[in-house]
Amino acid sequence: MGPLSPARTLRLWGPRSLGVALGVFMTIGFALQLLGGPFQRRLPGLQLRQPSAPSLRPALPFCPPRQRLVFLKTHKSGSSSVLSLLHRYGDRHGLRFALPARYQFGYPKLFQASRVKGYRPQGGGTQLPFHILCHHMRFNLKEVLQVMPSDSFFFSIVRDPAALARSAFSYYKSTSSAFRKSPSLAAFLANPRAFYRPGARGDHYARNLLWFDFGLPFPPEKRAKRGNIHPPRDPNPPQLRVLPSGAGPRAQTLNLNALIHPVSTVTDHRSQISSPASFDLGSSSFIQWSLAWLDSVFDLVMVAEYFDESLVLLADALCWGLDDVVGFMHNAQAGRKQGLSTVSNSGLTAEDRQLTARARAWNNLDWALYDHFNRSLWARIEKYGQRRLQTAVAKLRARREALAKHCLVGGEASDPKYITDRRFRPFQFGSAKVLGYILRSGLSPQDQEECERLATPELQYKDKLDAKQFPTTISLPLKTSRPLSP
Repeated sequence: MGPLSPARTLRLWGPRSLGVALGVFMTIGFALQLLGGPFQRRLPGLQLRQPSAPSLRPALPFCPPRQRLVFLKTHKSGSSSVLSLLHRYGDRHGLRFALPARYQFGYPKLFQASRVKGYRPQGGGTQLPFHILCHHMRFNLKEVLQVMPSDSFFFSIVRDPAALARSAFSYYKSTSSAFRKSPSLAAFLANPRAFYRPGARGDHYARNLLWFDFGLPFPPEKRAKRGNIHPPRDPNPPQLRVLPSGAGPRAQTLNLNALIHPVSTVTDHRSQISSPASFDLGSSSFIQWSLAWLDSVFDLVMVAEYFDESLVLLADALCWGLDDVVGFMHNAQAGRKQGLSTVSNSGLTAEDRQLTARARAWNNLDWALYDHFNRSLWARIEKYGQRRLQTAVAKLRARREALAKHCLVGGEASDPKYITDRRFRPFQFGSAKVLGYILRSGLSPQDQEECERLATPELQYKDKLDAKQFPTTISLPLKTSRPLSP
């Protein structure tokens, strides 16, 4: 295992107690900027896959590519496009994926190692190591570390809650009871509590979906009966995990019931709340603690509004070539553009500005999470160098455009009604069409193979990897009773 990054050091050198955890994370959590290795670029050319090229900075030491990866695939955040590049990279390099039996790891339940196909607990027989864990799950660090080594590269992606809300309302309208009862997103955000019921089926899609996907605990709804200052105990509360010093791949559990129901201690005949359970789960202190904890776990969190910039930083951190992160957008809805910044209100109508403000206020935890990782991304960009980043992003976009013209009919995504080859027709769900790709005819066998990798939707690619990894197993047919989403 190579030198540890600041985030990895925090993960392995966790605090000895919850009180120390609060102090350490609140003091230095936000100061940590996750640094990557040198970015070995491959310049755009005529070939679909560029030959290996020496580093453009030969004075720096060799940077071996990272191949132990944990990607938290968040919903409606452009994560399917990231999943596509992970599928292609792992497939091309013969890496082993930690795959679900179907297409998700028991979502919306917290991730459990037992849901990984072919996983054997310690002592359960010889098991080949996994390289990539990347399909939909609700994050649960302790269980993830049963499957993946602690020095894996952890990363994810977030999106402006206002843009996410628009996409989620369209996609999950038939799944979320809150969305289903509302005639429009504007009507829902004007009075969300008229439709939203905590714990109702599918309603985790309707509020703070990113926070939910990251496996973080939620403040209790303040609707307790009169005279009862504490909400009912959750028999199976979400739990944050911190790795104590010398624990290796063991996680120390922080029981959130202890935070929601703090234990009183008696000192000098006065009843006090033992620190740090004294802070409210809905307070800014708890939100900041949660974000600092995420800083200690995740090496990089991408931002959908700056997707290409995030890809360049990802390639740099992983010591991958530019071709490794160039790809097509997947699971994009017709009439919507991914990667378009929605952070600024400029150019929006008064009605759109009001909807944006209401969406961010309703999804307040997601907005805090998004704001935090947007800031950390730009701090990382400053360290990388804005001019250098602009050059790399321009090369990435030129490469993507060249690949699209070479591989695709019309050089762009197509309406699914025109996609007759089922291998490339994306799963259709929600009220908007999900776009896909049609390959040009007359490609050489080598180009055909690479173009197919670029155009294959996530579900079909998962089935392909499943068949490759478990050749004696007959894959389940491509159909699902539970929505599958980016």
